[in-house]
Amino acid sequence: MRYITSRFLFYFVAFLIAISFNFLLPRIMPGDPVDALFAGSAGQLDPSQMEAIRAMYGFSEGPLWSQYLQYVKSVFTGDLGPSVLMYPTDVTTVLGFTFPWTLFLIGLGVTTAIILGLILGTIAAYKRGNWFASLFPPMAAVLSSMPAVVTALLVFYIFGLQLQWFPMSYAADPSLEPGWTAEYLGSVAHHAVLPLLVIVLVSLAQWVMTMRNAMINVLGEDIITMAEAKGLSQTRIMLRYASRNAVLPVVTSVAMGLGFAVAGQIFIEIVFNYPGVGNTLLKAINARDYPLVQALLLLIVAFVLIGNFIADLTYLWLDPRLRK
Repeated sequence: MRYITSRFLFYFVAFLIAISFNFLLPRIMPGDPVDALFAGSAGQLDPSQMEAIRAMYGFSEGPLWSQYLQYVKSVFTGDLGPSVLMYPTDVTTVLGFTFPWTLFLIGLGVTTAIILGLILGTIAAYKRGNWFASLFPPMAAVLSSMPAVVTALLVFYIFGLQLQWFPMSYAADPSLEPGWTAEYLGSVAHHAVLPLLVIVLVSLAQWVMTMRNAMINVLGEDIITMAEAKGLSQTRIMLRYASRNAVLPVVTSVAMGLGFAVAGQIFIEIVFNYPGVGNTLLKAINARDYPLVQALLLLIVAFVLIGNFIADLTYLWLDPRLRK
């Protein structure tokens, strides 16, 4: 319990630091960012909303510490003000629409890459010397070393433009009414194939090489020698002894993988015009929608921190030594 409490406090403090940077950002900008925001809105914003946006930024009456507390309160209560890009829609409403699409892609893509990586990494380590163990890891490493945007453009060109097997934009057919119908869900799955393929290709090698290296280290330990001396089957040794011990370092790298996935997701969504956080962030930057940009950056930070915290809890479950 002490371990869980300490990790939770650590990530909570990290989130408060991120909030503090967001609070300081408009204050270190030259001029008044709120006035610049209204000047660049081309009449889209109602002047009566100026005070609401000032309050969202924390520009309220009183000393700096009072403004900071007001800003923190607005973050935790979800009162983030209106969006310039989608005025008069609130920023919270925009986040509620875009974040589920990003969570869907990252969750399914990274989970698929991790499962495939663990399986292929285990085989590559346990079957050293055969053609698969010699050929696949280097090929995967070369593929994943390419920037996410380059891989996305290649997949877009080959499977979208040339072969025309899959749609190249949107999360679903715009002509369909959103809902939990078979037709709409099938369209969502069809449109998600190419972005998911890019996520898997970009991140697969990380899990393959991490699991392979961890398995090679475990295979040289005494516990494997003892299991072989007992006459246990190779399959049982690989699954029950080697894999279980080798997966611990992999869990540690999951958190880092989530961070890279969020960063790469921005470019993937832009290439495929997917209505997630990354695509919305680019549009918000172009529109100088500071409230939406700040909220999206905070959301990305929160997602990475939550991923790290979940990885720590998983590590606690896998390693009994931390529970003592």
